[in-house]
Amino acid sequence: MSKRWYQENRRDPWRRQAKAKGYRARSAYKLKQIQDKFEVIRKGDYVLDIGCHPGGWTQVAVEEVGDDGHVIGVDLLSTSPVEGATILIGNITNPKTMEQIDKELEGHFLNCVISDISPRLTGRYDTDQAISLELSTMVLDASMPILTPGGSFVTKIFQGVGIEGLIEAARMRFSNVQRYAPTASRNSSSETYLVCRNKLPKVKKEAMGRTAYEQLKDHLKGLDIVIEEDDPEIDSKIGFRKYVKSK
Repeated sequence: MSKRWYQENRRDPWRRQAKAKGYRARSAYKLKQIQDKFEVIRKGDYVLDIGCHPGGWTQVAVEEVGDDGHVIGVDLLSTSPVEGATILIGNITNPKTMEQIDKELEGHFLNCVISDISPRLTGRYDTDQAISLELSTMVLDASMPILTPGGSFVTKIFQGVGIEGLIEAARMRFSNVQRYAPTASRNSSSETYLVCRNKLPKVKKEAMGRTAYEQLKDHLKGLDIVIEEDDPEIDSKIGFRKYVKSK
């Protein structure tokens, strides 16, 4: 751990505030700021937090849904129990994980899906941004069958090549799609959040029969970028691919 990292974190007001309020991560304030601006979660909602570890967003979601709501958190990593929430260990792209989520919903549809998910970073910005973009797009696809019409979807994205493809795919599925950068994000971070509200009863005609991931691939092809097979040097935990300029 570098001395600079230690000093920056000691000075971080969001980290100090999160610790004082009992939140597990400073990122809890990112969701609180998103909620204050967009009200994506309402009392009594059923909410799924994808990539919930260590649980900060799950804690905020529990506060927002109240006693009549239900929050499910899922992550590949083991996450300590969050009072008022159900925590699952699993891969959102795995059908068995989706079966577990369906069981917890007990016939209900989700009102909101939130995701602060990130890949295991490699330190190579282009690679990390590409993996994160693909991951967020696949999270969107996984959410659509269990998100009720009128529902909301929030995911983290990193600024860079290809994000307009994800945004366009979201606009085919929601009536209101905006980018938002909470002040709780670090100044040095390129992260922003895609806030999608009012899921449409059915996708727009241009996206009929196509997943968001397929739309993203088409968008990248238009930029002369192709998706390569897994890079063995990248431990992304789910096997996502990298994007490169086609030759």
